Amino acid sequence: MRLFLVAGEPSGDKLGAALMAGLKTLLGEVEFHGIGGPLMEAEGMESLFPMSELSLAGLAEILPKYFELKRRLEETVDEAVRIAPDALITIDSPEFSLRLANRVRQQRPEQHTVHYVAPTVWAWRPKRAAKMAPDIDQVLALLPFEPPYMEAAGMRCDFVGHPVVAEQQAGQDEAAAFRRAHGIAPDVPLVLALPGSRRGEITKLGPVFAQTLRQVLAARPEVRIVVPTVPTRAELMAETLADWPGAPILLDPRGRDDAVVAAEKRAAFAAADAALAASGTVSLELAAADTPMVIGYDGAWLSRIYVTRLLLVDTVTLVNLVSETRAVPEFLGKNCRAEAMAPALLDVLDSGGEQHAAMRLTMERLGRGQESPGLRAARAVLDGMPV
Repeated sequence: MRLFLVAGEPSGDKLGAALMAGLKTLLGEVEFHGIGGPLMEAEGMESLFPMSELSLAGLAEILPKYFELKRRLEETVDEAVRIAPDALITIDSPEFSLRLANRVRQQRPEQHTVHYVAPTVWAWRPKRAAKMAPDIDQVLALLPFEPPYMEAAGMRCDFVGHPVVAEQQAGQDEAAAFRRAHGIAPDVPLVLALPGSRRGEITKLGPVFAQTLRQVLAARPEVRIVVPTVPTRAELMAETLADWPGAPILLDPRGRDDAVVAAEKRAAFAAADAALAASGTVSLELAAADTPMVIGYDGAWLSRIYVTRLLLVDTVTLVNLVSETRAVPEFLGKNCRAEAMAPALLDVLDSGGEQHAAMRLTMERLGRGQESPGLRAARAVLDGMPV
């Protein structure tokens, strides 16, 4: 079987790699082409160009790169048509992915298409499902309440869970070892700071997170701060942290073995007492590690105005949505400011226990303890192939 997969950001790389592993388990030999990050490359893909070129957030970040992205889109369309895969599988990054599916379909009307990660039509822009339906045959959904929205627009939709529920978690021994390695006593409060993996997110959220942590340290000077990052953003993150308070510990992945880096990140999540994080998949990673959190997110001014006018729900934090609670404090747009987030983070440090039940329920509803989501996604893809 020959497949063409496209991912545009680290979370998509995780999804793609899990799907590829599942397909290899079920089929043995599979020919993979397309665009992916290091995890998808490790599963056997040679990326057409670096996935990081697609990792852009919001209108204000995308517009300056418009012509470069357009060139990459043309290049990807040409390659997908040339490969003529059994299925074109686009993973998240809808601005790029759905344009790709449309353009490929124009040249190959018979092309079978799958989009992995349902658009958040339950949150904003509900007409997106109908708009993508002519170009997408099947959708793989991460959240259990999403299939009816896609099916109503005429697409097949399979809930396959989220790979985070199958990821290895660090135990108490690894957490204690992490603290010892970084000179953090067992009783010292440890806060993870996670301002995102995109350049625009780090640039926008970094100063706000710094101000928030400065206020937290004013009240709790013993707090230690740990900042994980990804290889493509390590240099930017190191520059950003130069202005942060509390001598934060950067978990720098550059020049280190991927498995060691991943184990260190898992241990940091397990060792932390609380996290200050950007909105997104990281909230599920924190929930999987049972780490209480405060979510803050703000895009460029233009993106903020555009999204907040269209938002249909009162929370975008996945733990809140899946658990049907509002246990995780969330500060979006103009509310993403230190004066609001610092007291919330201090409250979580003092009494974050109420989040644990919501995080456990989230993991249960996303498939923890069941067949791995990557394998479920692979079965769904094969079952949805045209006869």
